[in-house]
Amino acid sequence: MSDTQDPPTEESPADQSESIDGEYDPAEIEPKWQDHWVAEDTYAYDGDADTRFTIDTPPPTVSGNLHMGHLYQFTLQDFVARYHRMADDTVYFPFGYDDNGIASERLTERELDIRHQDFERREFQEKCREVCTRYEDEFTEDVQSLAISVDWDNTYKTIAPEVQRVSQLSFLDLYEQGREYRQRAPTIWCPDCETAISQVEQEDEDKHTKFNDIAFELVEDGDGPVEDETFTISTTRPELLPACVSVFVHPDDDENQHLVGGTARVPLFGQEVPIIADERVDMETGSGLVMCCTFGDQNDIEWYQAHDLDLRLAIDESATMTEVAGDYEGMSTTQARAAIIEDLDVEGYLLESRDHEHTVQVHERCGVEVEYLVTEQWYIKLLDKKDEYLQAGRDMEWFPEKMYSRYQHWIEGLEWDWCISRQRDSGIPIPVWYCDECGEPILADPEQLPADPLSDDPPVDGCPECGHDTFTPEEDVFDTWATSSLTPLVNAGWDWTADDDADADEPNSITDGTFEMEMPELYPFDLRPQGHDIISFWLFHTVVKCYEHTDEVPFENVMVNGMVLDENREAMSKSKGNVIPPSEVLENFPVDAARYWAAGTSIGDDFPYKEGDLEAGERLLQKLWNASRLVDQLTPAHDAVGDVDEADLSAVDRWLLAELDATIDSVTAKFEDYAFSKARNELRSFFWNTFCDDYLEIAKQRLSDGSDPSTEYTLLTAHRTFLKLFAPFLPHITEELWDRIYDEEESVHTTDWPVAGGYEADLEAGETAMEVVSALRRYKTENGLPLNADLEHVEVYGHVEGFAAAIAEAMHVETLETFEDAPDITTEVSDIDLDYSIVGPEFGSDVGALDSAIESGDYEIDGDTLVVAGGEFELDAEMFAVEESRTYSGEGEMTETENAVVVVR
Repeated sequence: MSDTQDPPTEESPADQSESIDGEYDPAEIEPKWQDHWVAEDTYAYDGDADTRFTIDTPPPTVSGNLHMGHLYQFTLQDFVARYHRMADDTVYFPFGYDDNGIASERLTERELDIRHQDFERREFQEKCREVCTRYEDEFTEDVQSLAISVDWDNTYKTIAPEVQRVSQLSFLDLYEQGREYRQRAPTIWCPDCETAISQVEQEDEDKHTKFNDIAFELVEDGDGPVEDETFTISTTRPELLPACVSVFVHPDDDENQHLVGGTARVPLFGQEVPIIADERVDMETGSGLVMCCTFGDQNDIEWYQAHDLDLRLAIDESATMTEVAGDYEGMSTTQARAAIIEDLDVEGYLLESRDHEHTVQVHERCGVEVEYLVTEQWYIKLLDKKDEYLQAGRDMEWFPEKMYSRYQHWIEGLEWDWCISRQRDSGIPIPVWYCDECGEPILADPEQLPADPLSDDPPVDGCPECGHDTFTPEEDVFDTWATSSLTPLVNAGWDWTADDDADADEPNSITDGTFEMEMPELYPFDLRPQGHDIISFWLFHTVVKCYEHTDEVPFENVMVNGMVLDENREAMSKSKGNVIPPSEVLENFPVDAARYWAAGTSIGDDFPYKEGDLEAGERLLQKLWNASRLVDQLTPAHDAVGDVDEADLSAVDRWLLAELDATIDSVTAKFEDYAFSKARNELRSFFWNTFCDDYLEIAKQRLSDGSDPSTEYTLLTAHRTFLKLFAPFLPHITEELWDRIYDEEESVHTTDWPVAGGYEADLEAGETAMEVVSALRRYKTENGLPLNADLEHVEVYGHVEGFAAAIAEAMHVETLETFEDAPDITTEVSDIDLDYSIVGPEFGSDVGALDSAIESGDYEIDGDTLVVAGGEFELDAEMFAVEESRTYSGEGEMTETENAVVVVR
């Protein structure tokens, strides 16, 4: 039976037991165990354990409710945690909330229908805390309802004082190392959020717009003044005309080379700008002549810096036109664009306006097109260490390996240092004051952190540079990624302590103390699990921060998951209306079935949400429950069953345990490689097909007349092993069965992971014997016989040495004969199937004659060639397929398996 098929229609032995009272009721059992695990601290981290596994879990952004992506991502992490909790002594599996920054602010504004600009900072921050706390409480309940085995005693919030301290210590340390700087420079700016953003917070969006051909007056060319000459500039952003400071020509543009060295007059606005040659001009777009505006894109910034151009700022922080725009001052950029195009047309400067599709950069948080403004911001240096950060990525193990290329491509494409300051209200303050006289930055004393310059005094009475005694506090806050990138250090308890010889009367600097970790055994972490969509956000920035602070990579392995899509393979989005909340799914399916679904896809791959795997998960739960009922019924004294010497095991029992050993080793290896879908499928197949459909029927027959120590021992050993192997995937039902059947105080989730018992058996003979059992069951079903019907005589042709008695006993065979050699079987060609997609083009109108000849039998097969009509047609191997029929000429009815022939007389 394949892994995706429905269970057999005939009643299997696992469906006949009545030993465990009642049916499995996940609605009652799942919440019971969720509460129990939390109350009993089942998943508490033991810092004194000899071995441990540490997971640097992603703190979800507090921006709304749980979605299917969360369910999938958290469950993958939980597979890792549950497996390693059993395989190792303990697991550090914390939970965090990223509740500072733009996402939380926008949630608060949306939830309360307010604007942050309408409140004092403190007041708005309080509103953010209240809204985030409410969502975090709901989030915690949701995560617990998914049976995520988090140690809730190790929970953190990125806005908490202790995390603010770590974030500000990071700032001070990087500043002392010379890795940070403050600069007034072109900045990527979101006009909707009214804050600077970093390169990583941009994403591409295709937009429809107009490509406008505009006539510029040529004032001078390379030889001097000219009259009545124009040239054409093509642009999608005519609202940037007031910010135009130059025109550029490619050095290889022979047609326009005479313009270089001259000047042009900008239409409507009148400023005269130089015409300069530069290789960065795209000769294939528009007219091949480009205007440079401060600033429209990255090229404008590079040209501005390279050619020392004028600065004309026509757009402000809210995407409103400034006084530089003249008559258009106060308009939004959209309004100004329309008005300027209309006026260009009236004045005769607009030559053509045509439809155009192009890609723009938008802020990933709000989807608004970014601008490039000159602002003063704090930066972390990145560009000078790209090679080191690439090597740090190579030092980690990637699962799947292909995800390293995303990390690599991001670093190779970096064009900006990391802008870490934000002009928002809800965030961690940048702990700096500035001297009012000389502008010298005054950094907070590490001992006073967390500090808020808006409410706290600077650590000095006078400026150390000029002695001035008044200061201006920094109003900006950190980018949220500047804090969440420190999660390995936050969890390890990274902190600063002043040296014993530090002057208590003087403010400290970072160099006056040392950094230590409260739990150094956690760092570096064993695993960083996360989605591929934030490799450039969270993973890269974590590598940067932790590498600079500790000189080593923060984790040894990276597990990257894909995204959950809708059934049309589109990303789930509230705006599209295709989001499926987990609560809706869990109203119809058990949590364990949802977890079974989550294990169905290879990590790293995006996949559509379909209910088929959830339904298959439900069927597996029922199968596991019913099989357990039968095991419990067949071994009523299982508490008294002891070990059995391998020499006393029957052949079929030894074979089952040897196959179980192989499954343990294989499933364990797959868990180690984060290959959960392969582990799930292999485990399900072995449990369902081999154990339930084959072995349990044999065990039932062997125990029908009383006790059999070999069979009872094998049943209980296999069943206990299955509960442990399934435990990471199906925590509720395995815990319930473990508690009911074995009545042990210890949770199945804190028992030891199974290890192979070292059983040896003829695996080939056992596998063939199981094929024979399945074939005989199928024979009985097809002939309308009950499974316990007697068969008078059966012949088995195949290697089943040592298993004949088990086959006969299980399938009620009076006489069973075995033979190593195959019986006398006649093989005949029953049909020839042609691939007409190849045959048609090859033989054209002769296809009919070809078909007729084959139908009449006028053909022969010569090796890989089909010779038809006495050689008139010859078909290569890819053009045809041969169907064969096999006929048994002896007495009885023959059926075949992969490795045996079975004859029932």
